[in-house]
Amino acid sequence: MAVSAALRAAITRAQNADQHSEPVFSPLRGLGRGRLTPIDLLGQSLSTIAPATGMVFIALWMITYNPGYVGLAAIAATTSAVFLVAFCITQFTRRLAAAGSLYSFVFQGSGIRATLTAGAALVLGYLGISVSVFSQAVPSLLDTIAIVGPDVRGTAATVITTVAIALAVAWIAVRGVRFATRAILVVEACSLILIVVVMLATQSDTTTAVALPNPSLSAVPFLAMLTVLSMAGFESSAFFGPEAKRPLISVTRTVLISPIICGVLFVFAAWAAMTGHGATIVGAYFEGTASGASAEVVLAVKIGMTCSWFASTLGCAQAGSRLLYSMGIERVLPAPLARVHRRFRTPYVAVLAFVAVSAAGVFIYSDTVRDDSGSFDGVVETALVCAYTLVAFASWKFLRRIGEHTSLTRICTLSVSTAGAGLLVYIVLDGAVHGMWALPIAALAVAVSGTVWSALLRRARPESLLMVGAFDSVETADLLPGAGTLLIDGDGRRRLVPDRGTVEGDSPEHGR
Repeated sequence: MAVSAALRAAITRAQNADQHSEPVFSPLRGLGRGRLTPIDLLGQSLSTIAPATGMVFIALWMITYNPGYVGLAAIAATTSAVFLVAFCITQFTRRLAAAGSLYSFVFQGSGIRATLTAGAALVLGYLGISVSVFSQAVPSLLDTIAIVGPDVRGTAATVITTVAIALAVAWIAVRGVRFATRAILVVEACSLILIVVVMLATQSDTTTAVALPNPSLSAVPFLAMLTVLSMAGFESSAFFGPEAKRPLISVTRTVLISPIICGVLFVFAAWAAMTGHGATIVGAYFEGTASGASAEVVLAVKIGMTCSWFASTLGCAQAGSRLLYSMGIERVLPAPLARVHRRFRTPYVAVLAFVAVSAAGVFIYSDTVRDDSGSFDGVVETALVCAYTLVAFASWKFLRRIGEHTSLTRICTLSVSTAGAGLLVYIVLDGAVHGMWALPIAALAVAVSGTVWSALLRRARPESLLMVGAFDSVETADLLPGAGTLLIDGDGRRRLVPDRGTVEGDSPEHGR
């Protein structure tokens, strides 16, 4: 009888529901909801990280500076630290989906200035990663062409190749995430299998002849920072929460799994370098057949690395465009960035803007920065560490505000926040000691960016400050008939109010 009464009450509410009220939509609905599977999210994260390239570079530095088991331990410890950062991020991904990722998450725990600071750090970090991997993809592709055909390397070829890669990345990113991530996941998996097989199958005591600058940091801290840089983008699946199926579950799992997968691969690469199994793969990529590797191995390695560089460039473009899109929705950046392609449901203006700036950055990097790549990488690392520190501290404040802290979350969030702040201080001081003034300047610029940005917005577009922190929220179409009417009150908050005809005790908010 109770079930029948409840069913009759539900039917009555559905019949009496107000069908003429103005529907309420999610601010991020333009992206298309519930399209991406966990495989798509994992492909996005791994494409941004490009673990195949990270393995080769970690092996290179392990061979060159020979830190031994201490270096191996530093890589393992850094992986554990990144996992703790991932744990802090999942305190948000378990509860909301936002195209702004860390930028939007920081708002839930900290103020607007901290949020804009995190946004500036993420924009700088993702653009820096994109420029770095993009600038590696161009010569890698030209080297591959030179192996199988004519040697076309030169200024003109570099310009044409850069433009071609930029157009390809923009076209694929506009077509949509699902169009790219699964193919990229297969390519990246093949690259990883190739590298692992070559490392296991070969052994040589020959050290690389690649000329490398001495890092400003000592070998062990440098390896730790290189690991952080190589894992940058592990959280990029969080940018696609509004587009994912069951985002609170699938995004959370991907954010946690990605650093574990990459950490295992990086530790393996460090072990291979220590035991002589990494010299062949490093020599084949950096020295070609001059290293003693066969032409077939060199070609396979070049192709695998080129695909990995391209995948990382594409992953950065897809994630960075969502960040710009979210900021365009909130009007903290120009509104055209929020325009979405009618067919593909992708933020095409944000994609084109991000790719164009990245391509321009490649030309600047090649002309002026390449000889001082350590400072460039240091600036990117500074921005990323700042963003991760802010989100860890915001997660501590967020959980305290909603009363859902546990002993584990308190320890993790405070530990990551403290460690991140300490690392930033170390980077700044070490950069000043070694004359790398770009690092303290970058840290200062990021630190004041939120204050300056919020002051400019308060003067030019004060209404945008009320829109910061947009995330995917419930829509009218998400409600069952008769469950109530979704309205937006004067403060811009969504409220579910009972429909006319709802009996007392059957209010949708009863028992919440």
